[in-house]
Amino acid sequence: MSVHPIIEIKNLSVNFKTDNKTLTAVDNVSFSLEKGKTLGIVGESGSGKSVTSLSIMRLVDCPPGKIANGSILFSDDDEKQIDLLKIPEKEMQKYRGNKIGMIFQEPMTSLNPVYKCGKQISESIRQHQKISQKKAKQKSIELLKELQLPRPEDIYNSYPHQISGGQKQRVMIAMAICCNPSVLIADEPTTALDVTVQKSILKLIKNLQKKYGMSVIFITHDLGVIAEIADSVLIMYNGQIVEQGNVKEIFQHPKHPYTKGLLACRPPMDVRLKKLPVIKDFLDEENKMSIKKFTKDLIISDEQRKAEQISLFEKPPLLKLRNVKTYFPVKSGLLGKIKSVVKAVDDVSFDVYPSETLGLVGESGCGKTTLGRTILNLINASEGEITYKGKNIPELSKKELRKLRKNIQIIFQDPYSSLNPRMTAGSAIMEPLQTHGIYKNDRERKEKVFDLLEKVDLEKEHFYRYPHEFSGGERQRICIARALSLSPEFVICDESVSALDVSVQAQVLNLLNDLKKEFGFTYIFISHDLSVVKFMSDRMMVMKDGKIQEIGDADEIYYNPKTEYTKQLIDAVPKGVF
Repeated sequence: MSVHPIIEIKNLSVNFKTDNKTLTAVDNVSFSLEKGKTLGIVGESGSGKSVTSLSIMRLVDCPPGKIANGSILFSDDDEKQIDLLKIPEKEMQKYRGNKIGMIFQEPMTSLNPVYKCGKQISESIRQHQKISQKKAKQKSIELLKELQLPRPEDIYNSYPHQISGGQKQRVMIAMAICCNPSVLIADEPTTALDVTVQKSILKLIKNLQKKYGMSVIFITHDLGVIAEIADSVLIMYNGQIVEQGNVKEIFQHPKHPYTKGLLACRPPMDVRLKKLPVIKDFLDEENKMSIKKFTKDLIISDEQRKAEQISLFEKPPLLKLRNVKTYFPVKSGLLGKIKSVVKAVDDVSFDVYPSETLGLVGESGCGKTTLGRTILNLINASEGEITYKGKNIPELSKKELRKLRKNIQIIFQDPYSSLNPRMTAGSAIMEPLQTHGIYKNDRERKEKVFDLLEKVDLEKEHFYRYPHEFSGGERQRICIARALSLSPEFVICDESVSALDVSVQAQVLNLLNDLKKEFGFTYIFISHDLSVVKFMSDRMMVMKDGKIQEIGDADEIYYNPKTEYTKQLIDAVPKGVF
């Protein structure tokens, strides 16, 4: 029996100084991690999760950050504890990356783009172990093999941009565990990954923990993931721990209203709701109401759903796709000779009905985004017909296409990269109105933008702010407002909630549904998250390798999948203790 926990945090407080103001990011936090166990830390963006983990690694930038108070005690053997906050930086380097490994949140920005993946792993090994370059390379390739990466030698010699998101995440794991650490900190390691890739990463971390006897701190905003992997959990809100204990106990009998709200925000798989509860609902209830009691009145009955489906498909289709193909040539050599063809969209046919939400689900690389952009003619179709209200989109002239773009809009996956950083939110929303000459002057357009900001739950003063001054959820609302500015009939939502906190995701999904009811929108809703697609969609379409695997009623596909691939997608959705 261990005398001490492997990590014991006592009264940790971390402050950040901004514009003569001090912000407390972590407020008097205390918890411990037992040897060989997994502790889950859950909370929304800004709750203090990542700052807590960076404090353990002593990676809080000073300035503007400062560890104001507390101790972080590390005990690799049973006899003594070392306060990581009191040892010199040179000594800390012996622990960081060696005794304590960390998988950072975003693999693309955490990996150095100018170095090959293998060199980055070898460098980590050689920093802490006195071995030759040749042995470090051999160990790196063995690690990549253990992490079940295809062609480990090729991955070793690849740059980060040459491999997929899931592969980058495995390279990050290899760097974190290359020195057999006693503690592994995983900061949002599965956010924005496909459910199947997420499942494999979780399984991998579990297996590595078992093999090397590691203790794990797993940080996420997704409670379903924590239910799959953690032994105990602590819930963080506004820099403080509001609840902690055994995973099963906390998730089945949450006491704090914030925990109840986080649990209720996830789209349920067993029932269909009119809207998703949000955290504010439970904070307003002052801890009185259970999740079941709250959601009882939101459930849509089978009779209601059948009636909605009948009325939906009485009208003729708004959009028709017939045998659509989008192929990309792969060229090689100085003369650019075509050596092969990537079939991104391969002979796809389907209809979309007025006021319908058609969900499109599949893993990264299946052709979802290419299909959405092909419909809008942002990417040219190689073959086939795309008919919107009787007009074949690929055959339209530039003038006709520009006119059509008023009616068909897209909300892109990453709100930050789709907003101009030098343009205020108001200017970004107003730009389409100016381009299409809608309203007499900018004063009238500005009034319209104020109205749109209000529609997406933002304030008038947000008109004058720049993208970097908003949170991820707020930026996504700006993109929604911009898409709505031209009063479109048809909106393509391309992974528009994939990287958002579950609570912000719930707000954005409710907003999209409210706007659909108010304006009669038709949506194609693209996502790799099957639970989100099921909540949003009337019908669901499953895509793999550029082809449609199956299409039909969203609930029917979930409860009775016809293809093995759909079964795998459903099986990969974290269910845990729910």
